[in-house]
Amino acid sequence: MANNGGYRATVTAEGHLVDSGVLSEAMDLIVRGNAAFAVKRFTLGATNLQPSQAVIEVLASSQQALDEVLNRLVRLGFYSADPSAPAVQRAKKDGTAPADFYSTTNHSTEVYLDGRWRRVKNQRMDAVIVVSENGRDPACHKLRDVKRGDRVICGHEGIRILPEFKERDRSDFAFMTNDVSSEKKVEWVVGHVAEWIRARRGKLVVVAGPVVIHTGGVEPLAEIIKEGWVDALLAGNALAVHDVERSLYGTSLGVDTKTGLPVDNGHQHHMRAINAIRLAGGLRQAVRKGLLRDGIMHALIAGKVPFVLAGSIRDDGPLPEVITDSNVAQEAYARHLQGVEIVLMLSSMLHSIAVGNMLPSWVKTVCVDINPQVVTKLADRGSHQAIGCVTDVGLFLHLLSDRLKPRS
Repeated sequence: MANNGGYRATVTAEGHLVDSGVLSEAMDLIVRGNAAFAVKRFTLGATNLQPSQAVIEVLASSQQALDEVLNRLVRLGFYSADPSAPAVQRAKKDGTAPADFYSTTNHSTEVYLDGRWRRVKNQRMDAVIVVSENGRDPACHKLRDVKRGDRVICGHEGIRILPEFKERDRSDFAFMTNDVSSEKKVEWVVGHVAEWIRARRGKLVVVAGPVVIHTGGVEPLAEIIKEGWVDALLAGNALAVHDVERSLYGTSLGVDTKTGLPVDNGHQHHMRAINAIRLAGGLRQAVRKGLLRDGIMHALIAGKVPFVLAGSIRDDGPLPEVITDSNVAQEAYARHLQGVEIVLMLSSMLHSIAVGNMLPSWVKTVCVDINPQVVTKLADRGSHQAIGCVTDVGLFLHLLSDRLKPRS
């Protein structure tokens, strides 16, 4: 058991600490960190709308042990009861940060600067916080974007995280987060998602994989795009290739999309589709020339809805619009995620996890996949806000399209 030696600090947190399990998690974390705690004050929220507050003293046998525990407590939303300005060091080289830089989470974060808490801009996980020269404007920067001389926040002092605590709304839908059971009624989930979409005030971005094409999701997704619900689509080369293949040849991976049966020489179709688009000069030129007359890419281009196709090492072709530089593609994804309120992740594990890494935790995220491990992997990477719907993505899109049709 840790002793209660001279190394101590007092931290506080507010929020739904009890029903979110944060308080018990914090206490367990302290004990496992070979430290001890003393609850100095605890105020339980008197109603389901009022937050609780906890003030805890942490005691450790060494400064190193204390710092390690405090650093972990920050991630749960605890901060110094008597905050002081954070440690700030200059970056010595482009693309690097000081060794003890603070690595961000996707939760809303504030930094104690110039005597008050200031909100960090461009919140995302796995970034560093750079403070402007006036000392008042903290913002998340990817490590590769740090420039020599940038003022980088280090350590854990003066940092306050505001986690997205579990909803106290006791409706069934409030408990969907991280529930990846395949037994959940799909129509019920779709109904709630449709209401979210109808009520939204920010952007809706779709992240989609080629399974959308294989499972018959082209028509409903194209219809959702045509109806103006989608503000951007993020995908890879394969989604566009098989969408074009379906439009030109009626197949997806050589399988007839109507009968589900393989066709003679169907394995060549995706390569012939790529060649046709490259001969036309690109997807937009193919639409303008009348070569590409339907499908997801046609709906996006005809409706002037932006899209980003990020390349991968396994791509065939790729299509002319595909961005093969991963850093450039990542930046393009991030631009279209600015101001997003809802993200629909449709059967694309790699692109979904990539986008999840870019999202702040307050963005509503719906992940639809026949494989429950996709949602689990998102949560493991820190995207705890992701709601999982384990089902055939084609079925999900058909149901969603019906729910989003204009009401008579």
